[in-house]
Amino acid sequence: MTVSSTPDRRTVRFPLRTPDLESLRLLVLVADLGSLGRAAEQLRISQPSASRRLSTLERGLGLVLVDRTRRGSRLTLAGQVVTGHARCVLDELDELLIRAGELRDRREAELRVAASLTVAEYLLPAWISELRGRRPELYIGLQVTNSEHVPELVESGEADIGFIEGPHLSRVMSTRQVGEDRLVVVVDPGHPWARRREPLSAWELSRTPLVLRESGSGTRQTLDRALHLAGHERARPLVELGSTAAVRGAVIAGTGPSVLSELAVRGDIAEGRLTGVDVAGVDLTRDLRAVWPTGRRLVGPAAELVTVARREDTR
Repeated sequence: MTVSSTPDRRTVRFPLRTPDLESLRLLVLVADLGSLGRAAEQLRISQPSASRRLSTLERGLGLVLVDRTRRGSRLTLAGQVVTGHARCVLDELDELLIRAGELRDRREAELRVAASLTVAEYLLPAWISELRGRRPELYIGLQVTNSEHVPELVESGEADIGFIEGPHLSRVMSTRQVGEDRLVVVVDPGHPWARRREPLSAWELSRTPLVLRESGSGTRQTLDRALHLAGHERARPLVELGSTAAVRGAVIAGTGPSVLSELAVRGDIAEGRLTGVDVAGVDLTRDLRAVWPTGRRLVGPAAELVTVARREDTR
């Protein structure tokens, strides 16, 4: 028969009271200094308080740990064993605090952001510039993806904060509005819609094949939702492209009409490369939102970036 040298936890008698860390520190100091009075002085407590604390520790463990004499305090054999374990506990605690401090310092010096294309291209540069002005030592890493995937990056810990422009979230998360955007229908100046005098109807928009962003993008989600709320079918893709810049280029080249963020096409409309077309009966406004995991408090650089974004929107 093999006898295990590891005690069965079901048969081990645990102490009546779990020792607190300050009592363990007191015991270690008594061992190092050979005096309860000097140990108390080191901890900045009175000797009577130290004596009571030590007595409470002994009662909780059911052991006599220290022999008190006129010439000082000396550990018993049991006290020596317990002190050895106490040193290990305190060393591990010190290591934990050091590592936690390093993680905190790193978190304060680094911000990882995930953002949808529209926010990343047209808004985040100004937000980041202002934040860096306050925190020049801050490293900021940015991942650009569509609105559907931003929450995944934040929830997995790959990003500290996310920004989206779509109406839907792929999972339950905490959110805060940081601004508003409006989608506009755009065509090249030679397109028949560029000469319209009457607004385009929501029905015409839903029936016309468009140059569109890919499914999952905030722009596509907003357009599909707006048409649905207006009682029409989803937008019909003529071409699906993976970036706002690609869609703009295709429309300017005459491929077909599109619906894009006003932030992305404001300059093109002003300079005549694109023409904006009014639409009746459909609401193409959308909220821009910061997202982070539910139950997690927004702190540090992430919270500061959200504050910057909200303030920029009110200017």
